[in-house]
Amino acid sequence: MKPEVLVCADLAMAQAEAAQRFVATATAAVAARARFVVALAGGSTPRGTYERLRSAQVPWHAVHVFFGDERGVPPDHPDSNCRMAEDALLKHVPIPAAQIHRMPADAADGDAAAESYAAEMRAVLGAAPHFDLVMLGLGPEAHTASLFPGAAALAERTRWVVAYTVDSAHGRRMTLTPPALSAARLVLFLVAGADKAAAVDHVLRGPYDPQRFPAQAVTAPALWILDRAAAGLDSAPPLADKT
Repeated sequence: MKPEVLVCADLAMAQAEAAQRFVATATAAVAARARFVVALAGGSTPRGTYERLRSAQVPWHAVHVFFGDERGVPPDHPDSNCRMAEDALLKHVPIPAAQIHRMPADAADGDAAAESYAAEMRAVLGAAPHFDLVMLGLGPEAHTASLFPGAAALAERTRWVVAYTVDSAHGRRMTLTPPALSAARLVLFLVAGADKAAAVDHVLRGPYDPQRFPAQAVTAPALWILDRAAAGLDSAPPLADKT
């Protein structure tokens, strides 16, 4: 399925558009299935989206929050994706605490923790990980979640969650796998910055090679929201559709 691509004039507009899509998707999911199950992204790019959602009309009581990936740090660590999401959004909205599912990437036994998280997903989602929305970013080398070029996790076909050490620079990570991400009803890639333009081009228009460009391993229906720098454009009107 060909992804939908929206190019926004700048990062702030891209974050605002992502927030609007979040609200629309949540509202539709609750109307259809009485709940909204989302996997959040980490990093700095989605922070502005999360902050905008604090004042949005979302049925928070029906929201379940998971995470696409996490660093191997405690939840109060400055590098924690969970901490960023909590500071930007989660502690400001009335989501029941039991419906926020932190990824235990700091556990001593990574494999056991990954299976425990997958069991938590199954308890909410059932036999298939059909998230209503997965929010993802993109690295300059085309990684997404914690799926990095050449990672063995890219070949995973059965497990929903894996834990592994990426390398000395990126350290221990826990991540949803391609089959878990690809089962989502919608994946929203929010990408900004000129340093991502080549990766965006490779993923969207290059040959299929997920070992080199891991974001290609995510095959769910996708919406890409880019600022014009990430789109490789010198100028672009707000929300110009490049599909």
